[in-house]
Amino acid sequence: MISYWAVLSAQFRAMLQYRAAAFAGLGTQVFWGLIRVMTFQAFFRSTTAEQPMELDHVLTYVWLGQAFLAMLPWNQDNDLRALIRTGNVGYELLRPVDLYGFWYCRALAFRTAPTLLRAAPLIAFAGLFMGMNPPDSWGAAGAFVASMIGAILLSSAITTLFSITMMWTISGDGVFALAPGVVGLLSGMLVPIPLFPDWAQTVLNVLPFRGLVDTPYRFYLGHIPAGDLPLQLAHQLVWVAAIVLLGRWLLSLGQRRLVVQGG
Repeated sequence: MISYWAVLSAQFRAMLQYRAAAFAGLGTQVFWGLIRVMTFQAFFRSTTAEQPMELDHVLTYVWLGQAFLAMLPWNQDNDLRALIRTGNVGYELLRPVDLYGFWYCRALAFRTAPTLLRAAPLIAFAGLFMGMNPPDSWGAAGAFVASMIGAILLSSAITTLFSITMMWTISGDGVFALAPGVVGLLSGMLVPIPLFPDWAQTVLNVLPFRGLVDTPYRFYLGHIPAGDLPLQLAHQLVWVAAIVLLGRWLLSLGQRRLVVQGG
């Protein structure tokens, strides 16, 4: 465990060096957040039908999504991509550690460090100037934090799975071109899941992606009672276990087929 903690710590410190990128991303996220806010305001003003979420809850949901955008598995670890493209992934195979655990720790740092740099200032901005609501209660805040930990573990498992697919696709361009749309739509990032048709919610509630966005944010809003935390955490952790097992199997298969050219 000491070696994995060292990998996580080193990668985390390396990611914290990208402060300029984090602040640039912060500006971009505020811009897109404002566009989404105006879109939902226009939607609510144009309809008289009763909606499953109030407008202020939808806007809080939007700003939470912008604050924790970097946590979602929608982009790739460029350093790992370069290792696979150049064949230097061969050095990874020589390390005296489990390769899946090594890449999972990289993914964990890749998802948490940028999120820590961006989330606090964006939440402060949205809370002070954009009317973002505080957590519904102390219980909701606690359930939100616990569910966010489950979301980070799930996001890192999906990120690692996407990275492993590069052992076949090499560039990873196709997977990571599809990821933003798939993850954004199925997690509730683009449109909150309660606004989907009932038949779609039935499907989305089973898939793993709602554990990335919808579950923690609805704990924050009080839509899901804090007493449901064990059930919702179980949903997230079962998917983490399933995706980790799938990733390990694919990595084992990829290592047996791996050919590194050059010398």
